[in-house]
Amino acid sequence: MITFILNSIPVTFDGDPGTPLLWVIRDHLGLAGTKYGCGSGDCGACTVHVNGRARRSCMLPANAVAGRAVTTIEGLAADERRLHPVQQAWLELDVPQCGYCQAGQIMAAVDFLERFPRPTDADIDRHMTNLCRCGTHVRIRQAIHRAAELLADGAQS
Repeated sequence: MITFILNSIPVTFDGDPGTPLLWVIRDHLGLAGTKYGCGSGDCGACTVHVNGRARRSCMLPANAVAGRAVTTIEGLAADERRLHPVQQAWLELDVPQCGYCQAGQIMAAVDFLERFPRPTDADIDRHMTNLCRCGTHVRIRQAIHRAAELLADGAQS
């Protein structure tokens, strides 16, 4: 049995320890925000946080998160009335087109902004490796800059 914290709640998984975390989250724990895109860790639609760092859950076996904290898009906001600043920026700039990859994009952006609080376009292009098949990368870049502003404003208040 594998025990870990999912969105601040202790959970257990009593299955094959090699099952990709993506399927544990979606099929066994019932959270559908984390998406299956490629199954090879290339696209990033499955991005979650493990102990605060972005990880591609389609390539991460369940036993790798034993005793760790996992956060999905469902657990990112502080509460139902207050979005994370990255989520707020995504809404303000109307980033999604189809929306399929956006949970992974947001999760990757949160981790990215913790490492690069004042990113340049070059930083974003180099480190944001999630793919968007609809081509919303220009709006994603704008939203990352806006989220950086929101985060900086929040740190000063």
